[in-house]
Amino acid sequence: MKEPNKRKIINDPVFGFINIPNDFLYDIIQHPYFQRLNRIKQLGLTSFVYPGAQHTRLQHSLGAMHLMGEAIAQLQQEGHEITASEAEAVRACILLHDIGHGPFSHTLEHSLVNGISHEEISLLMMREINSEMDGKLDLALKIFTNSYPKKFLHQLVSSQLDMDRLDYLSRDSFFSGVSEGIIGAARIIKMLNIYNDKLVIEAKGIYSIEKFLVARRLMYWQVYLHKTSVAAEQMLLNILKRAKELATKGESLFASPALHYFLYNEINELNFMVSDESMNNFALLDDSDVICSIKVWSSHSDIVLSTLCKAFTNRRLFKVKIGTESVKEDKMQPYLEQYANHFGISIHDAIYFLGEEIVSTDTYSPEDDNINILFKDGTIKDIADASDMLNITVLTKKVEKYYFCYFKL
Repeated sequence: MKEPNKRKIINDPVFGFINIPNDFLYDIIQHPYFQRLNRIKQLGLTSFVYPGAQHTRLQHSLGAMHLMGEAIAQLQQEGHEITASEAEAVRACILLHDIGHGPFSHTLEHSLVNGISHEEISLLMMREINSEMDGKLDLALKIFTNSYPKKFLHQLVSSQLDMDRLDYLSRDSFFSGVSEGIIGAARIIKMLNIYNDKLVIEAKGIYSIEKFLVARRLMYWQVYLHKTSVAAEQMLLNILKRAKELATKGESLFASPALHYFLYNEINELNFMVSDESMNNFALLDDSDVICSIKVWSSHSDIVLSTLCKAFTNRRLFKVKIGTESVKEDKMQPYLEQYANHFGISIHDAIYFLGEEIVSTDTYSPEDDNINILFKDGTIKDIADASDMLNITVLTKKVEKYYFCYFKL
């Protein structure tokens, strides 16, 4: 009996109909590692601020794959040779670029797994899938690690003007309702070209790039680094750190088997890289493991854990003071003493009711990777030099802010 055709069309609210063109990409999408992304929110805890921001990493990855297909078609139209296998591989690459994210996108990176980034975990998971698929991801892995001769293919996956950014700005502004993030993704792709094996934008697309950079800056400060989002993340980090401390002391905590593994074992880069058990448990973790535990921990006998969990569940988040330098220890002491007296706990335990996050971003960093503009006479200029109406140097400046988070009694 003939196997049914796996070509599918997905109705995406941002880009309309997304085509899954072949069985290979469909099989990647159906892999449990990829399907797990449907249970991880793209914007972590941002829905505490923008209730519509409920979209998932899976939606984002599908959108990025769609844009990659558009970009490949555009470059081929410009006369550049991109083979069918390269086109397929770079689509697979962008599909899997975020596969290593943990619950709420970034939280596990800082608490339960030490010293290994989501990019490194993505690479490990891609290699695992490649092994299962008898090496069909070999080319995608070369592109992902930037070891393939055609460097522009890696730029489409990871650069200052990649399909990842074009999707997440469009998608995140759509679902959050923040219209300042709207960009002309279709226009930017139509202006794509290649010069000396590097992606360039044709000069007539310069204003779309300016809008893209401004939109990215506004989205970072208005959405991604919104003080309430940072406060919620800091509270979640403190909850997981407290749970980890109690687990280390032998305290019994409710947790799914996967979360239990990370709470009761010291997982670092070395044992994650060599242990199948670590990878298997990580692949089972998603937002629901953490949320379910927090709901149960709300009635735990430990006053610190239960108070933070109740507050998090009911959106009684940390308050935030924004400054230009780190808060000195003498300024923290009155807070610590107040918490110690109020809850009848030690100063050590009181520290869980405070947090500090240093947030920084530069919208455009020429040192990392240029956005180059191609003029009709064949000259190439960096966007910072080519722009005549926007002071790009303002966007290259690194902005750093200190978010001091505290629990209001």
